[in-house]
Amino acid sequence: METQERDFNGTVLNGFLFLFINILLTVASLAGIVYGIVLLSNDNIPATSGGWLLALSIILLVSSFIMWSGMIMLEPNEARVTTWFGKYSGTIKLTGFYWINPFYGTKKVSLRARNLDAEPIKVNDKTGNPIMIGLVLVWKLSDTYKALFEVDTQTMAATAGTQVGTDMRSIMNALERFVRVQSDAALRQVAGQYAYDDEDNRSQELTLRDGGSEINQQLEEKLNERLALAGIEVVEARINYLAYAPEIAAVMLRRQQASAIITAREKIVEGAVSMVKMALDKLAKEDIVELDDDKKAAMVSNLLVVLCGDDSAQPVVNTGTLNH
Repeated sequence: METQERDFNGTVLNGFLFLFINILLTVASLAGIVYGIVLLSNDNIPATSGGWLLALSIILLVSSFIMWSGMIMLEPNEARVTTWFGKYSGTIKLTGFYWINPFYGTKKVSLRARNLDAEPIKVNDKTGNPIMIGLVLVWKLSDTYKALFEVDTQTMAATAGTQVGTDMRSIMNALERFVRVQSDAALRQVAGQYAYDDEDNRSQELTLRDGGSEINQQLEEKLNERLALAGIEVVEARINYLAYAPEIAAVMLRRQQASAIITAREKIVEGAVSMVKMALDKLAKEDIVELDDDKKAAMVSNLLVVLCGDDSAQPVVNTGTLNH
């Protein structure tokens, strides 16, 4: 979506200059009001002179109060969105103290990066297993027009139970709620496309547990698609919590333990067979002893028991002969 934000097309003047002018105008109008009252109370001076001076001074005082509302101050990475009687007039991103026409409506927003640490939610992965998954993301505003006019921040703030207002805090809190809801939806969408883990260690498919940067990249793309409507840019998004849901966590733990035991046993048996073969070959090559098939079978059985057993083997000394 193309940006609809544009720079402010009105007049922006130095705020300190107008501060000085407003102070002089206010002092002068107050002095004029006092002097006008004095003239009205003096019978030797025509009442019209004091009346005109008093009226003019009151008008100047009211004008000075109106001009005070045109003062704006912006810190780095802050912006003012201006409207002229409901029509968007542009965004001011200048840093400093300025004065604009006080009849412009303004709303201040923050362009700084904000962090969201979402609580883990329960979703079903590709295989249907319930899992707990959470994310952390860094986001910021990139289009102030969309943030204020494409998203109903007032209604969102009221729904969240917070005070509805036009101040920056209320607006940013409403946008954060929008980001939170959309991040949950994007997280559910991404998590449902992949299995939690490759349980049989045979599939070559990407999983949530082993996906790493690829899963995070897809999550970031989904979030950018959803948040573009509100003019929000995702700087970084990644999964920071991943686990089986409590109701199946114990069962899956036992399954993982069983799988690990089977894998370890396979390695032990493979190594034991290799060692037995090496022993038989060495005995035959160096002609240490001649064994028939029965003796070889007994030797293989004994060696496998010793090498594959969990407990230490108890040796039995044979005092007879091999032919006995």
